[in-house]
Amino acid sequence: MLFENKFIYYSSIIVSVLIVLFIVGMIFKSFFIVKNQFIDIDGLTYVNQVREDEYTKRLAKSLVSGCDTKVCEVQSMLNLVTEIPYKVNKSVARSGENVIKQNYGDCDDKSNLLISLLKARGYEAYFVLVPKHIFVVVNLNLILPNKKALYINGRPFYVLESTAEGSEIGFPLKYRFDDIKGFIDPFQNKKLVVESLQYK
Repeated sequence: MLFENKFIYYSSIIVSVLIVLFIVGMIFKSFFIVKNQFIDIDGLTYVNQVREDEYTKRLAKSLVSGCDTKVCEVQSMLNLVTEIPYKVNKSVARSGENVIKQNYGDCDDKSNLLISLLKARGYEAYFVLVPKHIFVVVNLNLILPNKKALYINGRPFYVLESTAEGSEIGFPLKYRFDDIKGFIDPFQNKKLVVESLQYK
């Protein structure tokens, strides 16, 4: 009887410790999910679903396989995203893989896919948050003739509009600078510090 009681006693201690460790682990994991996916912009919270996973890397590599220029690479990735039908997603933004599999997405979904593909190929790109919309800008480290760019801190970034079917690199900026709530690096979950901004 004494043995059984000690066994039950020590078993309950071990189970209790495991439960506490599990709860602490879940809290720790949740903290990093919030830290990496949620960002506060002017009192509103944006949730990103960007990915640096093998699926995205393989997809990006296959999309640019026939390209020998940065313009071709970026346009190939943009083409895939703009061919996906636009449909409002009433829940939180979805990952790029889900957007591909379900074959629809809104500006959040499609921008998550596009910027994930760009990151997989090593491009510097940012989300641009404006009222009721999000799009992507990318730096190609070159100047495109006959295309206007957003010069952020003196460096040219071209607008990529994921929701306009057949859109090209350098999509016209349709917002005033005052409308821009922030340039976001979703992989660092940080707002870019903008010291100068021009569109030319």
